[in-house]
Amino acid sequence: MEKLIKRHLNLIKNTSLSFQRYLINDLPWEEQLVGIKGSRGVGKTTLLLQYIKKNYNTSDKALYISLDDLYFFENKLIDFVEYFVAKGGEHLFIDEVHKYKNWSIELKNIYDIYPNLRVVFTGSSLLEILNSRSDLSRRALVYNMQGLSFREYLNLNTNSDFKPIKLNDLLNNHIDYAMQISKEIKPLKHFDNYLKTGYFPFYNQNEILYYKRLQEIINMIIEIELPLLRQTDLSIVSKIKQLIYVISQSVPFKPNITSLANKIQITRKTLLEYFNYLDDANVFNSIYKSSYGISILQKPEKLFLENPNYLYAIKNDAPNIGSVRETFFLNQLAEQHRITYPDKGDFLVNETYLFEIGGKNKTNKQIENIENAFIAADDIEFGYQNKIPLWLFGFLY
Repeated sequence: MEKLIKRHLNLIKNTSLSFQRYLINDLPWEEQLVGIKGSRGVGKTTLLLQYIKKNYNTSDKALYISLDDLYFFENKLIDFVEYFVAKGGEHLFIDEVHKYKNWSIELKNIYDIYPNLRVVFTGSSLLEILNSRSDLSRRALVYNMQGLSFREYLNLNTNSDFKPIKLNDLLNNHIDYAMQISKEIKPLKHFDNYLKTGYFPFYNQNEILYYKRLQEIINMIIEIELPLLRQTDLSIVSKIKQLIYVISQSVPFKPNITSLANKIQITRKTLLEYFNYLDDANVFNSIYKSSYGISILQKPEKLFLENPNYLYAIKNDAPNIGSVRETFFLNQLAEQHRITYPDKGDFLVNETYLFEIGGKNKTNKQIENIENAFIAADDIEFGYQNKIPLWLFGFLY
């Protein structure tokens, strides 16, 4: 027990507050049970430690623990919580809950037994709150944490302090926002680097090994998290890897389910399940005709990789720039908005705004005479009328 507390204090001591992720000011930290899901490496652990340092520092009222600690192989979480509350603990921050066998049952019991204890937990993107053995959907408020937005990347990389922009404000005032931002930095100077290596916060630790780490993240999802959290058989790991590779070479991918299933020698039903799992795991980003009532066996209209950095990490050669642009746009918008596949254009946002994605010479031809239609254009610093710089959509979170 003392080792856990010492480890907590050492982590708090060595946590920097110089750069903080977007969720730190958005989460309802004072609620009784809050969950944060996200891919490995997006910064969930740092988020917890920064909140503790800002609000509690070394106070014994708050404590960070990780359930992959060896202590919890021999000791129950609920017994630890009993000790923590008896000692005056008020706010518990639990990392890596998916590494603990009965995490959902014990969290439910903790919620019911200790109504005055606030708990924040993190876990894999594949964490199932609704379908876990003990349904936590009525108890836990759960949020998904993405990688760095372009705004966050600029703040971290240039010591800037740009604030998020609401979508409606961006659409109505994009020229003013672009001019204000461009007075401080040259966004196009940084945008290409972000698309290639800027999505995960560890990009500045070792750029040479960056793509290797991305491949390791995907391998961990396939080899460890899918068998653990979706009960996939280890014997099909190679087929899932084959599926990711095939799709990565031609994204955005319009799936022919029968052809693809035959190619990797699995059934149609199994293939659609894989799509769903990899979407949940933040490896794929799928879009459908409708954002409502999507079933696990529904065919997506288009498949993208979750972020543009994955394109550069997985593809054999340089990815198609059109695919990179669309992947970026979808990734940045999907964090807070509903994205569906329209009859015309590339993306329909919130069933209201139609977007066509392209380069600086993209015209209105494909979306002319359509209300609330816009062009997100790459390689321009400022827009005009309904033509908006693509990079500016990286300021939404």
